[in-house]
Parts: sequence; structure tokens; C-alpha cells
Amino acid sequence: MAELITLARPYAKAAFEYARANQALTAWSESLAVVASVIQQPTVEELLDSPTITSEQKATSLLELCGDELNEKVKNFVAVMAGNKRLGLLKEVQQLFESFKSQQEKFADITISSAFKLDSTVEKALSEKLRQTLASEVSLSTNIDKALIGGVVVRAGDTVIDGSVKGRLAKLAETISL
Repeated sequence: MAELITLARPYAKAAFEYARANQALTAWSESLAVVASVIQQPTVEELLDSPTITSEQKATSLLELCGDELNEKVKNFVAVMAGNKRLGLLKEVQQLFESFKSQQEKFADITISSAFKLDSTVEKALSEKLRQTLASEVSLSTNIDKALIGGVVVRAGDTVIDGSVKGRLAKLAETISL
């Protein structure tokens, strides 16, 4: 996963910088969301994975499926990615673009995984602390992961804070094996 993000980052950064310079962040965000949802369809995934279809044909087919939802600049962006054989990265590009957009707008989507359901006071305290730490408004979503044993894992974009018992045991095992 990290490798795909690494490959997608320059494309996402270029799209974000262009959209920001042209005051088109929302339009690009919506267009990239459309493309990302289209490429996740099983038949489209098969099309993109096909070795017998050229990159140009893949881009043309993808753009036809997206219809009028994309403007010319986004279509050109998709064509460039196709030319570089990177259409498979469009989902990651869209995720990174949204992350850059959130940073620009001082907003962070945060996911907290814990071994047990967090009560509302703990969620509120975490939300307030993260808001102060990140200097951004935050949107908090939580999920339960029994494999964590205890503690929490906080994910905010590329940042991961592992305060779980499972993570601490893994660090301890790594330290002992050195």
C-alpha cells in the first residue's frame, strides 16, 4: 500500500497544485471522486488490468464511462496518467488529493481504531486534543478492532499514532530481537 501511495503522490500533488492555483479544488475533488468510483467497478478493473489493451484505449474507455462529469483538464490529467501506465493509481491519487485539500482547508478526517467501543466523553476529549495538536477542525470516526487487545490507533492522513497494546508488544519484540 505504501508503495502505491509513493507512486501516486507526485500525480496527486500536481493535480492539487493546479487546482489550487486555478481556484478549482472542489471541481477537481468531485471529478477525481467520479474517476475513483468508476475504476473500482469490477469490469473496469478488468479493463485496466488487461495486457492486450493499450494505455490509450484504456484511457479512452475510462473517460467515456465518466461521461460529462470530467472537464478537459481532468481528462488530460487522466490521459497523462494513462500514458505513464498509472491508471491503477487513480484511487490513491484521489485519496491524496483529498488529504492535501483537507490540509489546505484546515480540516482532518481522523479514524480511531480501538479494541473496545469508546464512550462519548473519551471521543470528545480525543477530538479536542487532536484539534489542538493538528490546528485543524477534525471529523472523527471510530471502529472496533479486537486484534488491538487494548489502546487505540489514530490515523490522520499519512500520520499513524499507534498507542495499542498490540503495537507496543510488536515494538518490544523488535527491541528484544535486536
